[in-house]
Parts: sequence; structure tokens; C-alpha cells
Amino acid sequence: QVQLVESGGGLVQAGGSLGLSCVASGNIFSINAMGWYRQAPGKQRELVAAVTSGAATNYADSVKGRFTISRDNAKNMVYLQMNSLKPEDTAVYYCKAVLRASFRSDWSDYWGQGTQVFVSS
Repeated sequence: QVQLVESGGGLVQAGGSLGLSCVASGNIFSINAMGWYRQAPGKQRELVAAVTSGAATNYADSVKGRFTISRDNAKNMVYLQMNSLKPEDTAVYYCKAVLRASFRSDWSDYWGQGTQVFVSS
């Protein structure tokens, strides 16, 4: 009924840039916060960046000054611009939305399928 689809992952050299996009679609009534998480092999999933419906943002310390999160409420989209990439940024990046589906009266978390980012040294 509701799905989030990420795009923009790929292979890039250290110091390069990538832009990730995520669009939420389906039977959506309203979207609250949206964010990006990542999970490297053998590691726990961690928050990278998040943005509220009012455009307030927060970032993991490891990406501050390098990554920028933004959203387009009208399009149900969230973006992550990643600059000055490092090998330690290599991970599967997941989009998350806190939203209310039209068929529910409460707020729930929805996740995308993930997109691979690989940064070579």
C-alpha cells in the first residue's frame, strides 16, 4: 500500500560526490519526518540524517559538513547530497519515513529497500 524507493547509489572514488533520492508513494495521508540510515557489513544500522516536515535537520557527527539532507513535501521526496565521500561511508543506505497511511489513524515507520553506496580508496 505504501512504498519508499531509493535511487542514486553506486560506486565512487574517495573525495567524490553522490546524490540519493527517495520517493514515497501509495495510499499516504501525511508524512512527518523523513531520514536516511545506513548499514555497513557487520555493523548496526545508524542514523545519517533526518529532516522534519518543518525542514529542521539533524546529522550524525561523522557526516556533518559533508552531507546535506533536504525534502520536497509536495513530491513526498527526500534527498541526501553526499560530498567529500570517504571509504567509511560505504554502506547500504535506507530511506525512512514516519507517515500516516490513509487506511490508518496512527503514525508508522516505513522503510525503503536500500541502495548500495561504495566508496573506493
